[in-house]
Amino acid sequence: MKLQELKKQILSLSSSEKAEIMQILTESLSNGSSGITKTPGVVGGDACIAKTRIPVWMLVSLRRQGSTDAELLYFYPQLNAIDLVNAWAYAEAFTEEIEKALQQQAEV
Repeated sequence: MKLQELKKQILSLSSSEKAEIMQILTESLSNGSSGITKTPGVVGGDACIAKTRIPVWMLVSLRRQGSTDAELLYFYPQLNAIDLVNAWAYAEAFTEEIEKALQQQAEV
């Protein structure tokens, strides 16, 4: 199958199916680990970049405010590009969870 054919097929999928594909690709790029962890008592148990206390919802919030991936990598030198891919895939796959976390932060 050619890449152009694959692109057409991917574009015809539902949002949830696209999120599943992103998760599969993310896992394959990160050697089977999503790179996202949830630890009770750490950042309220929110989904974070593995081995950090950087929550996915915060990265999503910064991105919505106009931050680019390059800026995020600059301001958070402990992150790498795969971490951001993992964060965006997680946010896409668990939209309700991220939106709820963003809402809770807005209320603080």
